Amino acid sequence: MLNKRHSYFKSELKTRAEGEDDKYIEGYFSVFEQETELWPRCFEKIARGAFDNSIKNNDIRCLFNHDSGFVLGRTASKTLELRVDSYGLWGRVKINPNDSQAMDVYARVERGDISGCSFGFEPKGEDYEENDDGLHWTVNEADTMEVSICTFPAYPQTEIQARKKDFKVSQKRSREQRKIDLKKKLEGIRC
Repeated sequence: MLNKRHSYFKSELKTRAEGEDDKYIEGYFSVFEQETELWPRCFEKIARGAFDNSIKNNDIRCLFNHDSGFVLGRTASKTLELRVDSYGLWGRVKINPNDSQAMDVYARVERGDISGCSFGFEPKGEDYEENDDGLHWTVNEADTMEVSICTFPAYPQTEIQARKKDFKVSQKRSREQRKIDLKKKLEGIRC
C-alpha cells in the first residue's frame, strides 16, 4: 500500500514568456533542510539528495492542486523540467496555450493569486529523532510522483488525517526501537 504524503509551502513562483506561445511557470517545489511543523510537536524536513533517484528514474507530473485529472506537464514529454540544486527542487512547466485551464493557472500565478507549491511522494528512507520539543523526521529519499502548483499552501483536513496516522505508526516504531536498544544494553551488561 502506498504511503503517499504531501509537503506544502509558499514559493516564489514566477511566470515567463518566451516568444509568442511559450509560457512557463517556474519555482521551487521543495526547499532542503527547512523544518516544517506538520502538526503540534511533529516536524519534517527534506534532506539534500532526497530527490536524486526520482529525478533520474521517475516520470513525474506537474499537477494543479494534486488533481491527477489536471496535468500541466510531465518529465517524459519534456513539458516539465526538474532539477536539484543546493537550495532545493526547482521546476519549470511549459504551459500549453491550447489548454484553457492551464492558461487560467498561468494567469493566476502571474497576478500573484496563486503562490503555493507542493510535491507528492512516498518516503523510501527517513530518520526520526525524538527531542523535548517533539518528533523530528528527516526524509532522506522521497520517491516523488508529482509536483503541484497549489492555491493553498497548507494542509487540508484529509492530509492532516493521513499525517496523524503516520504519527501513530512512528510512535509505534519509536517504542519498538527503544525496546531493541534497551535489550541490547541489557545483553551488554549481562556479558
